[in-house]
Amino acid sequence: MSKKNRTGVIYSTNPDFEYNDSGADEPDTLPAAQQDLRIWLDRKGGGKVITIIKGFIGTNADMEALGKQLKALCGSGGTVKDQEAQIQGDHRDKVINWLVGKGYKAKKAGG
Repeated sequence: MSKKNRTGVIYSTNPDFEYNDSGADEPDTLPAAQQDLRIWLDRKGGGKVITIIKGFIGTNADMEALGKQLKALCGSGGTVKDQEAQIQGDHRDKVINWLVGKGYKAKKAGG
């Protein structure tokens, strides 16, 4: 463990002290049937729109894999960050149909 991840401890005089890293564990990935995903449309500057998939519960690696599959499905670029996938363009209907076909619970959200 690097010293950069140790917050809140400056110095301990206890020779048996062991630092406990709290909250570093990722949640286990839920099965597709238990995932409840929301598909948002967000407008960025310059008139650009992105499709955002929120609500995924699981590891970052699984979220990256899902985002990669969705980007390939849509033939578009995008990113995965903060446990949400962002796909360039308005692909809500295509994404929802694909997710439902794979067994996820997904629906449109937002205005």
